[in-house]
Amino acid sequence: MAQGFTVFDTAIGYCGIAWGERGVVSVRLPDGSAERTRARLRASVSDSAETEPPPHIRQAIAAIVALLRGEPRDLREVRLDLEGVPEFHRRVYEVARTIPPGKTLTYGDVARRLGMPGSAQAVGRALGSNPFPIVVPCHRVLGADGRMVGFSAPGGVATKRRMLVIEGARPDEPTLF
Repeated sequence: MAQGFTVFDTAIGYCGIAWGERGVVSVRLPDGSAERTRARLRASVSDSAETEPPPHIRQAIAAIVALLRGEPRDLREVRLDLEGVPEFHRRVYEVARTIPPGKTLTYGDVARRLGMPGSAQAVGRALGSNPFPIVVPCHRVLGADGRMVGFSAPGGVATKRRMLVIEGARPDEPTLF
C-alpha cells in the first residue's frame, strides 16, 4: 500500500516513484510528459496522494537521476516493498539487481544463476511485470546472444537501448557480467 508518490525529471524524461512504510512500491519510467507519468502512477497507486518524499525516497530519486545522467550508481540500497510479489519474481529481481551499470546478462544467464536453466521465458515474464524499473534494472537483461528484445516500459526497446547507452553499455556489443 502506497503512502505517497512523486514525479521527477531525469535525462530521459519524467519518471515517477511511489512509496509505503516498507519501501518503494512502484517506479514509473517516462510516459511522454510529466502529466502522463503522473496519471499512470496515480492509477497504479490510487490509494495515495502526490506529496513531498521522505529523506530515503529523496536519496533514491537522486541516485536514479544520477544514474540516468550517466553516473555509475548502485541502486541496491533502495529498499523495495515486495509485498505481493511472487517468490520467483523476487528471486529474478535479486539477480537483476546484481548487474552493474554498463553490464548485461541474458534471460538465460539469469535463469542459470537461479539454478533453473531452461526457464528464460519465465524470467522474461517476471521482468516484464517488474514494478520497479531502473531500481530492478530489467533493461540490463537481453535476449539470447545479446539481442535487444523484450522491454515492456514506455518506448519499448528504444528506451532500453537509450538507458544502456547512458550507462556506458554497448547494446550492439553486449558486455556480459
